[in-house]
Amino acid sequence: MASTAVANYSGVWLSRYEYFSSGRDGMFVGRHYVVVLQHGDRLTVRSLPGSAESALTMDLTVDGPVLTGTWVEQTEQSGYYRGARYHGAIQMLAEPTGWRVRGKWVGFGKERDVNTGPWELTFQDESTRRATLDSYNRPPGEE
Repeated sequence: MASTAVANYSGVWLSRYEYFSSGRDGMFVGRHYVVVLQHGDRLTVRSLPGSAESALTMDLTVDGPVLTGTWVEQTEQSGYYRGARYHGAIQMLAEPTGWRVRGKWVGFGKERDVNTGPWELTFQDESTRRATLDSYNRPPGEE
């Protein structure tokens, strides 16, 4: 798996990040199942719509074990953040096994502050076929 995963990140991954909510005065976790498609050294990451109430996208560049790029999250219109769009930068490192990628995000908060936190992607399935995507189009458990 290690040599293939480093060469090709395409597949279904579990995305997990942590953030502080100043309005709720606490730490929270965001989870999405995402589909990753690789084109050369570029990765497009898109959340499966049934996996969370918000929509998540990332555009990353791969340089060896380093993944660098941007992220965007569009929150649910009827949720706590009322359809707000958040975005920022991200840098991650792939573990030697290729099963997990970990790093940090940076972005802005509602109170015009700059926030940061951990973000990781954990490999789930190499298939991007419709049947596979359908099986992950649900909220993640507490993996």
